[in-house]
Amino acid sequence: MMNCPICGKKHDVELREREATTIIKGATIKYNEKYYVCMESKIDNEFVTGSLENENLLNARNAYRKQVGLLTSDEIVALREKYGLSQVDLSIALGWGEATISRYESKAIQDSAYDNVLQLIRSNPLILYYLYIRNGALFSKNKEEKLIKMINDELSKNGRESIARSKLESFYITHTEPTIENGFKKLDIDKLEIVINYLAKNVKNLFKVKLMKMLWYIDILSFQDTDRSMTGLVYQHANMGALPIGHEAILQLDNVSCEEEIAEDYDNVRYHIIYNEELDLNGLSEKEKNIIDVVIRKFSTMKTKEIVDYMHDEQAYKNTVDGEIIDFHWAKILNEF
Repeated sequence: MMNCPICGKKHDVELREREATTIIKGATIKYNEKYYVCMESKIDNEFVTGSLENENLLNARNAYRKQVGLLTSDEIVALREKYGLSQVDLSIALGWGEATISRYESKAIQDSAYDNVLQLIRSNPLILYYLYIRNGALFSKNKEEKLIKMINDELSKNGRESIARSKLESFYITHTEPTIENGFKKLDIDKLEIVINYLAKNVKNLFKVKLMKMLWYIDILSFQDTDRSMTGLVYQHANMGALPIGHEAILQLDNVSCEEEIAEDYDNVRYHIIYNEELDLNGLSEKEKNIIDVVIRKFSTMKTKEIVDYMHDEQAYKNTVDGEIIDFHWAKILNEF
């Protein structure tokens, strides 16, 4: 019962639902529209209240989200509530404006970059914790402990086998789209593990620094040949040359075998990559093997210092600074092999 705006009387009105069509961002969207009917009037007897209009707007936008593969507002709410976070808490943890999640749960449609982050969190709880730490979100001790417990519970419930794999994925939270920075390929951990083991099988005494440089050359040559990198790694300028983001997590991957050894000077530990015989190398195409073989022939007999010096002579290294991403446009002026 309500004060009917059609006839001006207070009486029961009927709530109905029908399929409606609207245009959102150039796309034709079908959604369920709710409306009231005044039974006292025979013509022009349909009306909506402000709250019902907002509900219809949200229904239409959720239908659009489903059509283009974005999380719906209900799915965003469920994701947030799973970890006991308020709208402001989740926004802060992700490094977004405090009102961002509130808008996405009500009317605003998130763009693909923001949606990718939310999708990654839903599939990998560790990424939420990584972002929380990286963005320096300040929660109370009680709330932080609760968040960590919920993340650990979710990892256990999903039976995730590799925290190291999740950890590496978390480093690439800002590189979820194919761009020139990753060689127009998203991180492919399965391929990365195979490439590393192919190198370990064919390169005697493969140590960490040498591995990281060889990975860069493999990806850069792959980009030259196919316009795509092979692994999707993103590389930064470092003291020893190009270094993949999340390099420590790479050595912790389940299918990467690594042994710590004392260096010849007895002052440092070095990481020796060992071939994992249980990993099938058939995931490499002949073209990919040919590219890797070119890099092996060039660097397999070089000592670590030699390959580092060689990398330091690349324009990609000379024209970038410490911490800067070495994107793949440098493939155009790679030193000749």
